[in-house]
Amino acid sequence: MQLALNQLAAHLHKGLRPLYTLHGDEPLQLQEAADAIRAAARAAGHTERSVHTVQGAHFDWSTVLAAGGSLSLFADKQLVELRIPSGKPGKDGSVAIQQLAANTAHDENTLTIVTLPRLDAATKKGAWFAALEAHGATIQIDPIERAALPQWIAQRLARQNQRVASGEEGQRTLQFFADRVEGNLLAAHQEIQKLGLLQPEGELSFEVVEQAVLNVARYDVFKLSEAILSGNLTRAMRMLDGLQAEGTAEVLVHWTLAEDIRNLQRVKNAQASGQPLPMVLRSLRIWGTKEKLFERVVPRLTPNAAVRLLHSAHVVDGIVKGLPADGWPRDSWQALRKLAMDMVTALQGTPARR
Repeated sequence: MQLALNQLAAHLHKGLRPLYTLHGDEPLQLQEAADAIRAAARAAGHTERSVHTVQGAHFDWSTVLAAGGSLSLFADKQLVELRIPSGKPGKDGSVAIQQLAANTAHDENTLTIVTLPRLDAATKKGAWFAALEAHGATIQIDPIERAALPQWIAQRLARQNQRVASGEEGQRTLQFFADRVEGNLLAAHQEIQKLGLLQPEGELSFEVVEQAVLNVARYDVFKLSEAILSGNLTRAMRMLDGLQAEGTAEVLVHWTLAEDIRNLQRVKNAQASGQPLPMVLRSLRIWGTKEKLFERVVPRLTPNAAVRLLHSAHVVDGIVKGLPADGWPRDSWQALRKLAMDMVTALQGTPARR
């Protein structure tokens, strides 16, 4: 059974299943989901708790399998937590998890929580994960995307009876808040809690939020790619500043931008030979958010602009490796900024007529 994260509270209110699997790379939401299940389990009498963390190839799976039948004299029911930080239980673990999942159907006194990192599509098709889905509830926990972050902040403020101003001023406040905490949801949670402690209930002005919220944003190169493909130059420049301040290797940033440029060129070449865009994107393993962005920008990119971007990427590759080029900044980060600006400009052209 697959369960959406926003359905968890209502689900727990109706009753508990014997097995829950949480998987994702968003630590705050993962922790809060696990806490909600633990609280519901305690309320249902699961007063004894044991935690097992899978580490290394020689983990003793028998201790997990035995945990379900080892109630103490003073415990009514128990909660067993199995944590697999690598997301790879191995051959023995796969067999053990399938047995564990099957056992939950016959053990009314044990509730099991399995926590995993983000899983790829192949892993989710494995027999052990299929067993977890078949015998319990699985919840995929995805990061809050940048576009949804202001609304998430507003909802969290509402929980502590705080809000921003209505209209454009309030949206400006939420956007500012989101800019400061993007990519760091734990820090965002802490900043919201801090506002709850420092400010009274009611409306928060932009000035109050500006003074209170620290700049705790964390950026990654993949989100930078999305910002550029979506044409958000301001966000892209801010992310480049953040990546530089965090000590990210210039070569990694360049590789990400250059790979997008190479894929854009591949798509244009494939289309020129008559291949449909969806088929080309699948062959290049471009899907999800990036697939939608490619569908939007590819028609706007002219063949000549694609060639120019490919040449620029080659030039910046040399600059990052210490080779200066005429007409380009000598500083690697400045060259990366120029490449990002060139990409945004090229990808915002007028779509070609069919």
